[in-house]
Amino acid sequence: MGDDPVKVIAADVMMISGCQDAQTSADVSNIAQFGLPETAGPASAGGACTCSFLTTMQRNPNPTWLELLSGVHQVLKERQFTQIPEMSASSPVDLGTRFTLHGQGGGQQKALLVGINYIGMKGELRGCCNDVKSMKNFLQHQGYSTFRVLTDDGEGDAEPTAANILEGFKWLMGGAQAGDSLIFHYSGHGGSLKGDEEDGKDETLVPLDYKQAGQIRDNDILKALVLPLPRGCRLTALMDCCHSGTVMDLPYIFTANAANVQQAQESLANSGSACAQVNTNFSMSYVQQMMQQMMQVTFGAAGGILGMGGMLGMGGMGSMPGMPGMGGMGCMPGMGGMGGMPGMGG
Repeated sequence: MGDDPVKVIAADVMMISGCQDAQTSADVSNIAQFGLPETAGPASAGGACTCSFLTTMQRNPNPTWLELLSGVHQVLKERQFTQIPEMSASSPVDLGTRFTLHGQGGGQQKALLVGINYIGMKGELRGCCNDVKSMKNFLQHQGYSTFRVLTDDGEGDAEPTAANILEGFKWLMGGAQAGDSLIFHYSGHGGSLKGDEEDGKDETLVPLDYKQAGQIRDNDILKALVLPLPRGCRLTALMDCCHSGTVMDLPYIFTANAANVQQAQESLANSGSACAQVNTNFSMSYVQQMMQQMMQVTFGAAGGILGMGGMLGMGGMGSMPGMPGMGGMGCMPGMGGMGGMPGMGG
């Protein structure tokens, strides 16, 4: 397929994660060290990924993807954090293109923001609700005005329970069409459970009521939020949680460690192109299975039910891409770097 790989997910989906699957992501007690302006949001606790992203965007408001990812890594290193950011995507994004939160076509702009401090619980965090406030402020300056905020500090639209997060996915993709720009920001615990991927693990989000409702697996996110989006719609996610490198199960990935950044810089200088590479843990067969189930429910049920089916039962499939094989994808060899086996921590 060469330089024109077949996309296996209809929408343009990009995710920035604060760490690899095998790593943890820091909760910072005092974010003053990041040097963000007072207008950026609360100046107390916060997540290292969110703060590094905002700091990088303050330093360079119009970065390329490579400049953004290497900038986030640089900010983390300056603050003595060892976590390595990653970008995963639905297509082999050219790292030399400009990062943007806006799709082409001038459609609706919506953001789902989730912050969970787990107040009064074992494993309580401090900065996640602040991260949401800071991200909302940043997005407002980017022209966004429609938000759904789920936090456990009493200041959001609702609590970040499993049901409310899944309902938030439905709200975010509701009425989505080509030209729309959607944002999903999550700050909280992330986990890793025994699963069906090549590495034997499923990455997870940990909702407020995880003891009762369980964790939200990467398979659930793929099925509920990623696959239903129509072609031409843009979804950008920022995941500030542990074990989050592949938590949206996307087929392409770039790990922003020093070696990969240098290789990408050299490729851009020599050929003008440096693309994210195939995620070896991405399961084509699972995506095909999910899409077949969705199409059976959408087109096979009596009365023309418009729903995703499965356990989430969410509406509005949008256009569905073809599902040919994945061979020969990516435009720059040797750029991957998935790291070790995911840990089991929170």
